Amino acid sequence: MNAPVNAPARAESVILLVAPLVAVYAVSQFLRNSIGVIANDLARDLSLSAGEVGLLSSAFFLSFAAAQIPVGIAIDRYGPWATMVGTSVLAILGTMAFSMAQDAPMLILSRALMGLGCSTLFMAPLTIYARRFPPDRFAALASVQMGLANLGTLAATAPLATATAVFGWRESFLAIALLTVVLVIVAAIVVPRDPKRAGRRESWTNALRGVGQAIRVPYFKPVFFVHLTAYSTFATVIGLWAGPWLSDVYGLDLSRRGQILLIGAFAQMVGLFLWGAADRRIPSYKALTLAGGYTTVGLLVLAAAVPLAFWAVAPWLAAFGLAVAFTPILTTHGKALFPPELTGRGITLMNIGAIGGTFLSQTVTGFLIDFLGRDASGSVSPAGYRIVFSALAAWLLLSLFFYRRVNDPHPRSYAWRA
Repeated sequence: MNAPVNAPARAESVILLVAPLVAVYAVSQFLRNSIGVIANDLARDLSLSAGEVGLLSSAFFLSFAAAQIPVGIAIDRYGPWATMVGTSVLAILGTMAFSMAQDAPMLILSRALMGLGCSTLFMAPLTIYARRFPPDRFAALASVQMGLANLGTLAATAPLATATAVFGWRESFLAIALLTVVLVIVAAIVVPRDPKRAGRRESWTNALRGVGQAIRVPYFKPVFFVHLTAYSTFATVIGLWAGPWLSDVYGLDLSRRGQILLIGAFAQMVGLFLWGAADRRIPSYKALTLAGGYTTVGLLVLAAAVPLAFWAVAPWLAAFGLAVAFTPILTTHGKALFPPELTGRGITLMNIGAIGGTFLSQTVTGFLIDFLGRDASGSVSPAGYRIVFSALAAWLLLSLFFYRRVNDPHPRSYAWRA
């Protein structure tokens, strides 16, 4: 990679750059994970089936994933600042529409609009970091971006449950839309605009050809496959089914569900920083990814094979959150595969895996639960949730099997092995 462009020289400048990017991305994290804690309330208020709840949650991820190729081209062609600010308007409109929706189709459409709007709020900051900082700082910055933005994930647990109980879910989402307006305006003012690029801008034909070049880079497919399964495991458990699981199996009310889910979300937030720090001590993307992936599989198998006592649920969620937080290492591995001119398209292709995999996981598990059915009270049986955990474990384990033989492009990996 070329020397970083306009690299901030002081810690204050770095904070001024990173803080608004993290704050806006936190909105995306809140929106993508916000269905889990209110799923039963939405189902009750609007008579939704489990399949509709799964599709409702996953619609965000489908539109998000579908936008990634044009987003990657736009980032490389027009710059990450302009692309991020432009799409944020759609996130605001989608959140406002969600707060006013009266049926499942409108909820699903609103979620899809949110996904389109949030489709740049992670990739654009990562491209800014890749262009402005040395390669050996990227994993740490990716961890900071993911970790601090997970305040949005935390807000989608106990705080959202409390706000829903006090004000209602409609009013809560309207407030989020207004907050997003403020955060986007601040980011647009504070984050430096994209520098003008010398020479002619790349044509759309060549930009699309670059997508094909990115797909053909060595080891793209196995790394992409783990992107497809890793984040989707977290989003399907914490972001969707853990709330109904706590309600149906353990009889927890809205407030208690939010409190327990907060443990898993907070553990994942802490884990993001820990895995980012581990990259400094163990310079091997592959070793760290396999360690986190296999641990996550083991925890899912445990929940599927053994009916967890209530006292074990919170520790299990905490361990799960810590283990599955290896995604900054995986993201850095994906970014390292691509030359500088394909960075935007390359990391957005990887993000298609992360987000598209979540759409698949949430949709399929919703239909699995519907297939097994509900009891007379409308609750899903413990066996239904064990099937979900089993499916996610198998999905992740299969991807890790293909990932085992990939090259490790960590800049210090060879010295570490020696």
